[in-house]
Amino acid sequence: MKKTINIFPILLFLIFSSIGCTKLNEQVLDEANATNLTDKQAAEGLIGPVYARLPDIFLHTNYFALQEISTDEAILPYRGNTDWFDNGIYLTNHKHEFMTTDNNIKNTWNFIFQSISRSISAINQLPSLKDPSVKTFTAEARAMRAYYSLLTLDLYGVVFVKDDPSALSDILRGNAAVEYIKKELLAAEPDLETVNVTHGRMSKSAVWGMLARLYLNAAVYRNIYAAPTFAPEDMDKVIEYCDKIISSNNYQLSPEYFAIFDDNNDSNKEIIFAVDQRSDLNGHNRMAYFSLSGDQWPLPDNVAANGTDGPAITSDFYKTWQTAYAPADPSIDPRFYKENLSIYSNPADSCVPAAQYFINRGILRGQQYGQVKKNGVFMKCVNGNIKVGPLYHDSRSRPDLPVIFTENVDFTPAGSNYPNGYRVSKYMFSRKSVNGRNFGEANIVILRLADIYLMRAEAKLRKNNDAAAALADVNTVRASRTARQKPPALTSMTLDILYRERGFEFYWECLRRTDMIRFGKYEGTWTEKTNTDVKKRLMPIPQTAIDGASNLKDYLKQNDSY
Repeated sequence: MKKTINIFPILLFLIFSSIGCTKLNEQVLDEANATNLTDKQAAEGLIGPVYARLPDIFLHTNYFALQEISTDEAILPYRGNTDWFDNGIYLTNHKHEFMTTDNNIKNTWNFIFQSISRSISAINQLPSLKDPSVKTFTAEARAMRAYYSLLTLDLYGVVFVKDDPSALSDILRGNAAVEYIKKELLAAEPDLETVNVTHGRMSKSAVWGMLARLYLNAAVYRNIYAAPTFAPEDMDKVIEYCDKIISSNNYQLSPEYFAIFDDNNDSNKEIIFAVDQRSDLNGHNRMAYFSLSGDQWPLPDNVAANGTDGPAITSDFYKTWQTAYAPADPSIDPRFYKENLSIYSNPADSCVPAAQYFINRGILRGQQYGQVKKNGVFMKCVNGNIKVGPLYHDSRSRPDLPVIFTENVDFTPAGSNYPNGYRVSKYMFSRKSVNGRNFGEANIVILRLADIYLMRAEAKLRKNNDAAAALADVNTVRASRTARQKPPALTSMTLDILYRERGFEFYWECLRRTDMIRFGKYEGTWTEKTNTDVKKRLMPIPQTAIDGASNLKDYLKQNDSY
């Protein structure tokens, strides 16, 4: 029988490739042969676009900027009065002076809502197909729609609801939005896979983790501008869903912390849900290059792969590490730093075979070393190995200015210079892609097992102040990092210590803004930020969205204070 299938999602599938479960064989289809697809091919063509915008949402200038640069963790100044001004959006973001015309806010909104629209299309069209995959794919589309709705609730305070693609969406806020997302996740969960599914797709465990997140933040979402009151029954649900994931034994804490963010992290057992970025699929993230200096060259002999002098960590965030470990240096925590180039501790080690050349990871401080580039080529040792030495800002035409990352970074001319601010090298500079700057292959982590342990610890603290159980969960995560030195075990646990621990474990992972709001820290002051307005907990709805709905009276209301 001839099948009639909406060709638009199939064409999108061909553009954005597969969903990360397997390498789906692409074939060139035109409108004539699209109607002759098997049900399996048609189902894959419908589910592919549901995931396809995740890399765009998690682009370094979109969701990352909103979740990190708006916090005490990251700052992006106007570098050298020449780079990264972008109409001031990174300055206003950090200061909580968000603008309705901010491109990062608008782009994040657009990509999320495109993804919701594609999810609705898949939910509507998949049931007409007869392949066994349809049941699972429909559940994935429904779970992904709920996940995208969780993002819009968290960022913008709204959820758009409809099942008919041609209908006008209902707009939910507060408790109604929480209940809707909960209902959708629970409806999808029974038909999702538990094993034999990569972390690039929605699974039962991923849904359990999203339910735990939803319940943990529900008090905030129900009344966004109030001081949250965490209901014991919500905390029970957080514990229940975290228990399900931990007891499944499908995931393992990674002995090497930075392996979670390596090129080949698609096989890392700690990750539950992630943006699949393998190059044979749709890899292109720029997380590795965003913070590094323009005169750091992390790939052997690749003259095009360098940093961009983007965001640094704030001195405020660095001091949380410094204070926690004083008088010892925070590098005793293997999550803070990993030395890969031995010249940092042994200045005589200035020749490195290309196969062994990897830049350091974690939080980078002080004089930076690496490949030395002169007149467009890298210097070599006599034996042909890579010559490594102290770096200078040659690419900025400042060969007299060493690449020495300093603690001080702010929006003053002195604090905005290229070397200012300790940098973050958390994601690996890809060794496999054609260009490590633009095509990073490390999957971007959305949910991992360490977060499950720390969410459970927080729920236990908030429910009945069970500090002993919370301490055990936190120390389980700490004790798992055995590849080098383990972080010292903690001896006590409070909400403030747990908040600090979440910063140490999840820096640069798009969780900080949500954590700060839940812990009552977002109205604090740091670096260049003095705004204490609780109304800035939500981002503004982009002006383009408000304008687009202007012919529908009172349909889409701008968030307070914008």
